Amino acid sequence: MAKKSMVLRDAKRARLVQKYAKKRTALKAIIANPKARPDDKQAAVDKLQSLPRDSSPSRVRSRCSITGRSRGYYQKFGLSRTKLRELTLAGNIPGMRKASW
Repeated sequence: MAKKSMVLRDAKRARLVQKYAKKRTALKAIIANPKARPDDKQAAVDKLQSLPRDSSPSRVRSRCSITGRSRGYYQKFGLSRTKLRELTLAGNIPGMRKASW
């Protein structure tokens, strides 16, 4: 089980990403526009850098929905490898079973 503080920190980051998403995409569009003036681009870069650091989507860590574990995470299921194995063996995930060959 992950520390509650880490799980809450990632939840806070996810909220910040959602809050600033439109503003970030607008500023990035200005920066990427080849027809924009250089001083407009620089102003957009400055505004982008002044946004909270945790509002960047790359700072959000994928975590298991049950335990909060960040390592061994399967995005398709939203679970870590250990919980995925436990639930599979218990028959709680439809279409999955233990491999046997």
